[in-house]
Amino acid sequence: MKLLYFAWVRSKIGTAAETVSPPESVRDVAGLLDWLRARGAGYADALANPAVVRVAVNQRFARPADPVAPGDEIGIFPPVTGG
Repeated sequence: MKLLYFAWVRSKIGTAAETVSPPESVRDVAGLLDWLRARGAGYADALANPAVVRVAVNQRFARPADPVAPGDEIGIFPPVTGG
């Protein structure tokens, strides 16, 4: 699973991208975020408030119950506004 981090999420985590292999128990977006928060202080800080984090699975906006799979590309970013 490839994870891409954007804006202040990237700054807090300390990397723009990484490839991870979450345990099989991680089956949806909410589970992935929970697992990531447990990986360290930067993750916990960046993902502390799910209401201010958006997730895309394979370049489509995703909700907490949406599934994730090993080959997916996951983007994690703050809410975006247009201009």
